[in-house]
Amino acid sequence: MDEPKVMDGPKVAAGVQSVERAFDLLEVIARAGGEAALSELAVDTPLPLPTIHRLLRTLVGIGYVRQLSNRRYSLGPRLIRLGEVANRQLGALATPVLKELVTVLGESANIAVLDGDMVTYIAQAQSPHSMRMITEVGRRSSLHGTGVGKAILAVLDDDRVQRLVSQAGMSVSTPHTISSLGGLFTELEAIRDRGYSIDEEEQELGVRCLAMSVPGAPTPMAISISGPVTRVTEEFSDRAIPVLRKATQRLSASLAVRTE
Repeated sequence: MDEPKVMDGPKVAAGVQSVERAFDLLEVIARAGGEAALSELAVDTPLPLPTIHRLLRTLVGIGYVRQLSNRRYSLGPRLIRLGEVANRQLGALATPVLKELVTVLGESANIAVLDGDMVTYIAQAQSPHSMRMITEVGRRSSLHGTGVGKAILAVLDDDRVQRLVSQAGMSVSTPHTISSLGGLFTELEAIRDRGYSIDEEEQELGVRCLAMSVPGAPTPMAISISGPVTRVTEEFSDRAIPVLRKATQRLSASLAVRTE
């Protein structure tokens, strides 16, 4: 007997529906922090349990999901290569936007994406100043202690924020780094109100960073502009925020065109 079909949206071809369902499961596992039990997947998707089990068995067989010794399911190693290639392509798409930011503002610009319970920098355009902020592409950093990380956290719901930060811990890089969940949630409320985050020497002493999330991005990401506190002043920030907002909107529009 055929399994019952989920009627949540427009009717699609069976093959396409199977692909959509498989990717839905991968997304649920990713949102859970990279691993989940079968029972958790059953709660978080509208799919019948036999369908979930069949899809997981297929994904495990081709290496996109792993079944752990405790019978939970985690994202598989074959996704690593796909993620690396996707990040390179996204970095190439973002580079012209970052270069324009540097041309207009004169400070280093970065883009980073949510990567598990941290952020990964995927592209940078460097300031022409001899004293400048340089972040290695591919570097992973904390969510709570970076401008891009806090901008990303601010667009997530509080339960997910708590889960991600609790998993990663709250390492302290400087005396200015936020070190408590309470302090972080207070900061995130401020970011949501003003529309951008500020790294006030929290990642590195002497460096200030302004960051803003990219609206409508397929995965949480943020663009930042950073430099020495002597140059990234209040006057600079007043001038930079509208430019940074236009940059996020431009990248958002580019991503929308590519994903239609």
